[in-house]
Amino acid sequence: MPNDFKKLVQADKGLVERKIFSDEELYELELKQIFARSWLFVGHESQLPKANAFIGGWMAQDPIIVTRDAKDKFHVFLNMCRRGGAKVTKEDVGNNEVFECPQHGCLYNMEGHLIAVPGYDPDEVKTIDQAEYGLVPAAHLETYKGLIFATWDEQAPKLLDYLGDMTWYLDLLLDRRSGGTEVIGGISRWVVPTNWKIPADNFAGDEYREGTAHGAARILGLLPPVDLNEGGYTVNPGNGHGIVKYGRPTKKTVELFNYFPKNVQKYFDETTDEVKKRLGEIRGENPSIPTGNIFPNLSIHSGSHLRVYHPRSAEKTEIWMYCIVDKDAPVEIKTAIRRFLTQTYGVGGQVEQDDVENWEQATQLSRSKQGRKVPMNLQMGLGHETIHEEFPGRVSPGVSEMNLRAFYARWAEMMQAETWKDIKIDPKTR
Repeated sequence: MPNDFKKLVQADKGLVERKIFSDEELYELELKQIFARSWLFVGHESQLPKANAFIGGWMAQDPIIVTRDAKDKFHVFLNMCRRGGAKVTKEDVGNNEVFECPQHGCLYNMEGHLIAVPGYDPDEVKTIDQAEYGLVPAAHLETYKGLIFATWDEQAPKLLDYLGDMTWYLDLLLDRRSGGTEVIGGISRWVVPTNWKIPADNFAGDEYREGTAHGAARILGLLPPVDLNEGGYTVNPGNGHGIVKYGRPTKKTVELFNYFPKNVQKYFDETTDEVKKRLGEIRGENPSIPTGNIFPNLSIHSGSHLRVYHPRSAEKTEIWMYCIVDKDAPVEIKTAIRRFLTQTYGVGGQVEQDDVENWEQATQLSRSKQGRKVPMNLQMGLGHETIHEEFPGRVSPGVSEMNLRAFYARWAEMMQAETWKDIKIDPKTR
């Protein structure tokens, strides 16, 4: 195991060693260095609509419960009883005042406190400190415009500092209208034989694949024609995050956004004035809600969904996909977006199948003897990064792999760092 991870990722040269996609020892270290320290998305406020609601989930390989207590405060706990180690709930969603562990019957409330142990009378035998042995909480929980994030690391920076300039672009998804957003329908889930970093980097900045990987979908009319050099910028908001193709609209970029059903396109057109009032002329004039990735594993996509890449091993990832819509949108618009999402990007969708096959092959080749001798080349746009007066972060015109270099540079930095004090936090520029 190298003690200098920047030898695995030479971001200044645009080269990445392929072993990072299949090495189990590196994967185990990722769980500690990346996932145990980063801010991770754990749910949307709309999934917990009232007091004593809860949802199940994961932070990497750690099962969790997200609760909303009787005082409407959110909590995140490790889903593990302090006695025998069983999950205190096997349900994905519900509304309870207590969790009863199925192993020994220990009871915990929505604030995570241990409130009862069967057969134990605390007035007679004072050996268990119930105040100390509640559910294990995340170190910090914060929300951003409906999205709930948590981290296990006490030293983690504030969420807004972690997100940095990414919030300027996130608001195009989360703050278009006064009612905010909501998640509708259930969570779609499927397992893919790929390393988690490969789909994450696709959403962070791999637009280069659009004309080939999804060529069949474009021939069938499921996606519009694409011109990789038409309009927009690859945007690096800092801190390992990435945005694909954002900029002032042109005739072609407007056409590229019109792959939604006609009534959804009309809805976006009709709400443009409200977006301009809320977010300003620059964002209001751009019809395309960005596609991007929040480091490490939360992706956003073009006004229809969120997806999380839960790592299961070096070569296995469980994808969770959420349909996210404007809360104030008419019911028929929400239904149309959800249907389109399922048909196109769901587990059986045409576009998803295109990507999954390539992700699987890339993971397999990353463990081949000959494949590991050849580093991944991410040099497109190298040296052409610049600052744009209107868009926060660094930008690169046309097709660029700038964000992929930034994604893997952040990976290497966190893998190398002993604490958050050793990790650079890029400040907000806007």
